[in-house]
Amino acid sequence: MATTRPARYLIVEGREIALDPEGFLVDLSVWTPAVADALAAEEGRTLTAEHWEVLDVLRDFYARYENAPAMRPLVKAVGQALGPEKGRSLHLMRLFPDSPAKVGARLAGLPKPTNCL
Repeated sequence: MATTRPARYLIVEGREIALDPEGFLVDLSVWTPAVADALAAEEGRTLTAEHWEVLDVLRDFYARYENAPAMRPLVKAVGQALGPEKGRSLHLMRLFPDSPAKVGARLAGLPKPTNCL
């Protein structure tokens, strides 16, 4: 795996967390819920229970497939885990405007999904 040079650091609970130029973790092993909250706060977001449900699905998907899902697989995975009402693009767009797969992966401490701009 190629080493990414940190573009900046986020201070979480007194620790420096290295981020790449797009705000993804350089070292995925440093992720904690507090890191997710700090990343979200940086973007002006507050993570709710609905956000955490999706972040859990993302982390489970990554643990199983060793890839962060792009939008279509994310919608499918959320639908399977949380039911058809939540497994919809509109629901994910409401929670993670701009790019649910990319923003969700970043907050979940995962690498940037392939095929995400």
